[in-house]
Amino acid sequence: MTADVDSERPGARPAEGPGEQPGARRGRVPGESSGGYEVFRDDWGIPHLRAADALALARSQGHATALDRAWQLETERHRVLGTSASHLGAEAVDWDRFVRRARIADTARRCFDRLAPETAAWVTAYVDGVNAGLAEGAEQAPEFAAVGLAPGRWEPWTPLGVWLSTHILFAGFPTKLWREEVARRFGEDRMTLFATDGPGTAGSNGWLLTGARTATGAPIVAGDPHRFIEDPGVYQQIRLACPEFDVVGLAVPGIPGIAHFGHTGHVAWAITNAMADYQDLYRERLRRTPDGGVEALGPDGWYRAHAHTETIEVAGAEPERVEVIETDRGPVIIGDVSGGEAADVAEAPDVAPAADGTFISLRYPPRVTGDLGFHVLPALLRARTVADVDTALDRWVEPVNVVLAADTAGATLHRVAGHVPVRPYANRLRVVPAEDPAYAWREGETVPLPRTEVDGSGGIAVMANERGLAAPLGVEFAPPHRARRIRELLCAGADWTPDAQAAVHTDTRLASSRPLLSLLAGAPELGPAAERLRDRLLRWDRHMDADSTDATLYARLRTDVVHRLAGHPALRRVTGENDPWRSPAYPALFRPWLAAVPRIGYALESLLTVGLLPYEDRLALVAASAEAVAAAAEETPPAPWGELHRLSPWQALPDLAPDSSDAEAIRPGVAGDHDCVLSTSSVPGVTDLFARGPAARYVWDLARREDSRWAVPFGASGIPGSAHHRDQTPLWVRGGLAPVVTDWNLLHRTTPHRTTHRPEETPAMTVAEPVAPALRPAVHEQKVEGFGTVRLVPVDPAADAELLHGWVTEERARFWGMADHTREQVREIYEFVDSLPTHHAFLALRDGVPAALFQTYEPDADPVGECYDVQPGDFGVHLLIAPAEGEGAVRGYTEALLTVFIAYVFSDPAHLRVIVEPDARNEKAIARMVRIGFELGPEIRKPEKTARLAFLTRSALGLA
Repeated sequence: MTADVDSERPGARPAEGPGEQPGARRGRVPGESSGGYEVFRDDWGIPHLRAADALALARSQGHATALDRAWQLETERHRVLGTSASHLGAEAVDWDRFVRRARIADTARRCFDRLAPETAAWVTAYVDGVNAGLAEGAEQAPEFAAVGLAPGRWEPWTPLGVWLSTHILFAGFPTKLWREEVARRFGEDRMTLFATDGPGTAGSNGWLLTGARTATGAPIVAGDPHRFIEDPGVYQQIRLACPEFDVVGLAVPGIPGIAHFGHTGHVAWAITNAMADYQDLYRERLRRTPDGGVEALGPDGWYRAHAHTETIEVAGAEPERVEVIETDRGPVIIGDVSGGEAADVAEAPDVAPAADGTFISLRYPPRVTGDLGFHVLPALLRARTVADVDTALDRWVEPVNVVLAADTAGATLHRVAGHVPVRPYANRLRVVPAEDPAYAWREGETVPLPRTEVDGSGGIAVMANERGLAAPLGVEFAPPHRARRIRELLCAGADWTPDAQAAVHTDTRLASSRPLLSLLAGAPELGPAAERLRDRLLRWDRHMDADSTDATLYARLRTDVVHRLAGHPALRRVTGENDPWRSPAYPALFRPWLAAVPRIGYALESLLTVGLLPYEDRLALVAASAEAVAAAAEETPPAPWGELHRLSPWQALPDLAPDSSDAEAIRPGVAGDHDCVLSTSSVPGVTDLFARGPAARYVWDLARREDSRWAVPFGASGIPGSAHHRDQTPLWVRGGLAPVVTDWNLLHRTTPHRTTHRPEETPAMTVAEPVAPALRPAVHEQKVEGFGTVRLVPVDPAADAELLHGWVTEERARFWGMADHTREQVREIYEFVDSLPTHHAFLALRDGVPAALFQTYEPDADPVGECYDVQPGDFGVHLLIAPAEGEGAVRGYTEALLTVFIAYVFSDPAHLRVIVEPDARNEKAIARMVRIGFELGPEIRKPEKTARLAFLTRSALGLA
């Protein structure tokens, strides 16, 4: 039997039907895909996917990624939503607060809504695959059990959120906070004092050899992206093949297609960070209004700003509330609101600012334009020439990259791709006043992006984050050492092969050591031990090799010099107690950009050359360091560099790091340093461990794709204990590369998979077995005291048809409007609901037992939206609650379930008001809604019934 809580008749489909607007599912193109695909793996466990069409292939990519990287995918989804602290604890609160205040999830939704239908369909197909594979993948990943987390449900826009959250800090906007502090303490003319031409935050390399430089006469594209190394890795080796294309490359888990590094068999491309500046910080003036709202001061005076409050759940601690404010410039990311009641206005008309007297908002292109450039991704897969890649990248947004590409005909490309707004140069340097119109972006205008020809005579192009092609777009760039060294190495040969590229990848020459060693050479009056140290280091070949003890001695000397500089009176304005990272003005998330000692370490080359200190002071400082390091070396001889210079990857659950028997696999000792081509970036003066390094290596051969090579730091699998979890680590450490296998006959075929979409179209493929409701991943789980644990899981139309048919045909469900439906009709209705990205159906399980049917929808994509004035943030629900019988019956059964449903809806900060529309004759349901806080609205007439609207706002529950 069913309870008498209902809404609009779910059995009545929207009038337009599937595939028509409005209400047709964006992201699903009916009848275009069979859904079948095959999975192969090579000896390294790398997935090679083959499908009947592009949509089936996108689903297969999502599914395979969920099987291999379930924990990583869910980690990223929670980072997008700002819900990481709910299972990772207080350490994740800073990130959760930032992404909520920066409105990352809301921006991703906006960008998805603006995708072309075919691109939305492609992204949605990937998400379908992820959702289909998460439960199985989670069963293999021990991290879920360790934190008591069940996999949730991805939305069509989630990949866009993953892309945005992964790259939101890529342009380094917090550096503007550091420059503000330097200017305030040292003067405006010293704002870039600590720039080394870049504070060591980038180390990616890429190069292109034309046929004039290769043994085959065809181009080679090679390189290695250097970013924070994560476990599992941020790049996923993969092959995607269907009749339209066959591409190998490095995908980002959670993102369909291959964005940064790919080879289609006809054309190959690669990128590095352009170091462009395209995000701005604005100093805002805010004030509280009598009704508790927030106003901001703009060029035209005070105006109402968006403001709402969200709650961050924290495992092991009390929840934290955060007020999300957005001005006309963008979301306010710095400056906490105190009080918040209208009564405070008389005493403090301005909202309580950050400690330095300001609120700071962030303006970033996707938030302004609603475009994240995802339409480029499928176009890259279909590219066959350099011209195709070039045309696709014209619509790239972020991050802003330098691109190299070559095709089998010998054509080449060297350009910048991305969105850089037109605005004053001061915006690039520092925080600018929000109310001054001089600092506004020019609406609709972007900076022309540089491009150049690949040197025809030399046959070489290099990109290494240096001040080169992208110089007009940025402020600070990486030092020129890596770019110069790569070009020097490549110019030494004219018959390069794919295998020979490893010699470039692993070069350890440290050119930035010159200023320090030059001062050491001139240091006066050294003692005997210090003289021996000097002689030894001056004979050193300046290579940071793993087995070199001289490299360790140099690193010790550098560290001591950094510490002495930090203690020098000339720099005390930003060190010790005056270190900007100690300031309460800034969120803890930004401290890595504000800490003085790392800044000194990365800027050491310039500080020892043209810094604040006179030459004699620099000589004396280096001499003192030499004496101290020499004395220590007499007592403790230096160990090889590789014993100290170890990888320290980021893990969402560092406490699950392997025991000592496996420590070498995750924290291997490696050669290199931050200014070497092998840019394994430790933090000089802080630690010899490194977290930044080659997140992958690739060599794309345009003569024979099967001669291409690749490697990642760990392995293809993110599952601890898998044979392919860390099997590439020894290869990566020594600079080796695995072959790219392109012959399907040399691959290992695994069990084929098939999604549940339209099984009749390809009967030869196997159909996924139905999963019992209790075993499905939950989108929401909540314990209700005295009632039990309630889990919301997606409806499986085929598996649940019998259960749902029994509920909706009972007399008590007469208001549901499906009393005369057959089991098959019920299944078809919920298959249709499942095809809509705006409508979802869930089973509510009480302690594992189905207890209710809960449906959600977006009113502006539903016929009900034509019956009232839909407001931003409105979210509709349908409820069908089965009565508890026997031992399951408890007082307040329906109210307990409603509590869970409402908590789920309002867990998404975008949902501001819940809409229900029960049959106007259902007095019991209407009375229940009023009791829990709904405000009654007007009656509306629909084809199947007369309904009564009712609304429940966040503020009614004290959430806003």
